[in-house]
Parts: sequence; C-alpha cells; structure tokens
Amino acid sequence: MRKFIFNLHLYVALIAGAFIFILGVTGGIMAFEPELDHVMHPHRSYVNPAGTPLSLAELSATVLKSFPGDRVGLYRLSTEPNISYGLLLEKGPALYVNQYTGEILEQQGEGREFLDFVHQLHLRLTWQSPSRPGDKIMSWAGVAMLFLALSGLYLWWPAKRFKISPGASGRRWWFDLHSATGIFSLVFIAVLAFTGVMIGFEKQTVPMFYKLTGSSPSEQPKIKVTPAPGATPISPDQVLAVARDAMPGATPFLILVPQPASAYQVRLRFPEDLTPGGRSRMLIDQYSGKVLYAESSRTAPAGTRMVIANRAIHTGDIFGIPSKTIMSLASLAVAFQAISGVMMWWKRTRKKRQVQVTKQNAVSA
Repeated sequence: MRKFIFNLHLYVALIAGAFIFILGVTGGIMAFEPELDHVMHPHRSYVNPAGTPLSLAELSATVLKSFPGDRVGLYRLSTEPNISYGLLLEKGPALYVNQYTGEILEQQGEGREFLDFVHQLHLRLTWQSPSRPGDKIMSWAGVAMLFLALSGLYLWWPAKRFKISPGASGRRWWFDLHSATGIFSLVFIAVLAFTGVMIGFEKQTVPMFYKLTGSSPSEQPKIKVTPAPGATPISPDQVLAVARDAMPGATPFLILVPQPASAYQVRLRFPEDLTPGGRSRMLIDQYSGKVLYAESSRTAPAGTRMVIANRAIHTGDIFGIPSKTIMSLASLAVAFQAISGVMMWWKRTRKKRQVQVTKQNAVSA
C-alpha cells in the first residue's frame, strides 16, 4: 500500500506540479493584492487628506469637465481617508481621483496590469473562453494539491522527519527539506486546498452549503423601474444616505449608477468584513429612493455566510493582515513543495541512470 501511495503521490505531482506551482506563487501574491497595488502605484493610490471629501455630485462635475458628454457609471469609494476614489465613465476610461480636490490622478489604460494578470493566471491560466477550460484545470489542480497534502502526511508518518539530517546532501537533503517544510505547513496548505476546491467547484459546493445548513439563498428581485412622468433620479449622494440609514453600521464603498429602467446597486462593508469586495449589497429605486432589496453579511442565510467564510479563509481576509500573512506564506510553501518535489524526483532518476550505466559498463568489461 505504501508503495502504491508513493507512486500515486509522485505521478499526481508530476502531472499537476506546474499548475500547483502557479497556484502557490500567484496565491502568495494575491493575498496582498490591494496593498501591493497601492505600493506599486503610489501616485494614483495615495492622497493627502485635506478636510472633507467633495460630494459625489461635486466630484463628478469636476471630473466631467475633462470628459464632456460622458457620464459616471460607477463610484468606488475608499474607506481610508488617504486612499483615492475610483470612477468609471460610461464612454471613457476608469479614473483614479483625489476626492478632496477632484484632481484626476491617473486614467487606467487598456492594457492588462501585472496584478490583474496574476489574478487571472491564478483563476484560469488567463485562458478566457466560454467553456472555461482554464478554470477547470486550476480547480482540478486544487484537488491534486489536497490529495498531495494528505498522501504526503501518510508517507511522512513512518520516518517523521522534522529537520534536515546532519551531513545530508543530494536527494536526501531535498527529501528532508521537502518533509520538514511539508509537515510544518501541512495544516495551512490543506486549508488552502480545501477552501480553494470549494470555490473552484462552486456549482456543486454552494448548493451543498445550503443543504447542510437547511437554508436557501435570498432571491434578488428582477428590477424594472417605470418612472412616473417627469420623475428625476435621485443623486448618488442621496443613495449613500439611504444605504447608510437602511443598513446601520455598514459603510457603502461602491455605487453602480443605473440605466433609466434599472436601480442603483450598492455594495457595503461592516467593520468585521475585511474582504476587499465586501459582502453586503443593496438595490435602491433611482427615482423614489426606496430600498428594493438588501442582504447584510450579518443576517444573510446560513449557507450564504458559509460561502462568505470559506472565501475569506481561503484569501486570508478573515482576520486581516495576520491571516493574510499566514495564507500568503502557505501559498509560497506550496510552490516550494513543488520545486523540492521535482528536485527529489530528478536526483532519484539521475541516480538510477548512473547505476544503470555503471552496471552496463561492468557487464561490457
């Protein structure tokens, strides 16, 4: 049985190793994606807090002087006073804006940025296709990673190597390093792999979460707004006020401006919600200001909260910087395990070849 598990461990690693390496490296970067974006682009990310931010109406009016005839379709509001706002124009580019002065800090170009490339590489190998082959490959790579973690524990158990043996070299050195690194990072790697599989196969796992909790997802209504004659839309600033009143304690950070027959979409974040995308949402009638739908991360169905928790654990957002650091290091440990595993296999293969050559030479002699 041990030989069978060893060979299975080896062949799964050789087949999926490259994809697992990509998952590890990109995952280690993605854990700090917002922070890295700010560090890599300080000129567009940071602003000097100077008094009270402009209202969204004032901000729009200032920005649109440079884009006459256009319209703001999305507002991304920062929850930290020294981080800039983002505006997306319907016809023009995405903008980074100083919310205190209305100054346009940068227009986002059409080319893919490094962190976006890393994100897409992690999710789908940057393979954009309706049939989603890249998504499937990386999801199954997550399954392979989980199997390797569990089978690795089984293989590690008899020898229980916690450190590199004194004087070890060659394959033995890589073996000890692979074993020691694997056992100390095993729990975190297994958690990463398990939660990643839950995300990768969400069509199957999300219904399972609801079934396990005996809950059902809240249904977002289909919105078709019919304005009364002469009715005018409320402003994004009024939408902010409505959202804050309707969900006390939550901070709105994203507003999607609707077309005439639709509704405002608002994303909100509670203090304990440390995920960049937030987990609370709201639909607001653009003419009456009535809340048409609201789902709070605090009161969402149990299945929804399980989905939220699973994703927050996987990304490391659940406890902020400490958990992000742990998950980033665990992801990098995954990449290192892939490298050390390949080195072990290569040195083992090379040694076998050397032995075969020696035997052949002896027979020839």
